[in-house]
Amino acid sequence: MNWFQRFVLWDYPRASVQYDIMVGLILVFVLLTPREWFKDQPKPSSVAMLPTARGNNAFWIDAEVLNSTPDGQRTNRAAELLRARLGHKANVVRLEPIVDSEQEIKGYIAFTTP
Repeated sequence: MNWFQRFVLWDYPRASVQYDIMVGLILVFVLLTPREWFKDQPKPSSVAMLPTARGNNAFWIDAEVLNSTPDGQRTNRAAELLRARLGHKANVVRLEPIVDSEQEIKGYIAFTTP
């Protein structure tokens, strides 16, 4: 039980073998622990501007923002979101859903005119 108490209280002198083993265990834990274990994933913005080759603008809109909106009103809701984000009127000409391999909607791309 004495070794367990010393381990918990970190009672080993620096540069000893036991100290180096404990530091190594901590480094292995920090560097090899998957991020999913702690549910600490970065959350991207729900609306983001995408680069386009032509003069039109494209925006990524997270699916969670528009899924509760009925199909016929999603374009108007996307325009409202972009208006709130950009500060000026955005004319959404097309709203395309982006699906994964299981046909689940992951987000939408809203195309606007300048």
